[in-house]
Amino acid sequence: MVNLALLSVFVPTFFFVSITPGMCMTLAMTLGITIGVKRTLWMMWGEMLGVALVALLAVLGVAAVLLTYPQLFVAFKWGGGAYLLFIGIQMWRSRGSMAIPETSADVRVTSRGQLFVQGFVTAVANPKGWAFHIALLPPFIDQSLPLFPQLAFLLAIIVLLELVCMLAYASGGKAMRYFLAQAANVRVLNRIAGSLMIGVGIWLAVL
Repeated sequence: MVNLALLSVFVPTFFFVSITPGMCMTLAMTLGITIGVKRTLWMMWGEMLGVALVALLAVLGVAAVLLTYPQLFVAFKWGGGAYLLFIGIQMWRSRGSMAIPETSADVRVTSRGQLFVQGFVTAVANPKGWAFHIALLPPFIDQSLPLFPQLAFLLAIIVLLELVCMLAYASGGKAMRYFLAQAANVRVLNRIAGSLMIGVGIWLAVL
């Protein structure tokens, strides 16, 4: 089903790509800070679906359409960036569903659908993701083997690596949350998380 020699290089290569700090990992850490690892999983499901879609399109050649009509990709990037920027500003002001409540009376319920869409948009509009998958994934496809079985296997590995890396980043964010919560610094925590989210939004829009 797959070329084992290529697979032995594929796994460490894509693990390095996944673990490298970027928009999705920063988002995982930010949400780990603000809402905890368990609820951040909903963002991760959306992000993994987005990564799988990007990888699939990279192999099947649809990415060439985006390269031919870059204005479509630019518009999508700016839209996603504006969305994340808005969330970051809300968090900075300790408002919105993503912010950590300052008192128990302020507890808000974050929509699972919101988190899922946020992860999906961030993954699909991530220039780093497109660049790496377009450049790195096709060479690992063995032309002598059936395309779809090996593609499905490689996509499963990519998604698993993404999940492992996001869990690591989100857990680090959770640890930071507890540390700052003990110092009764929730407002500062919201501003840190909001700043990270704003940075992700700007990064998404301008790169």
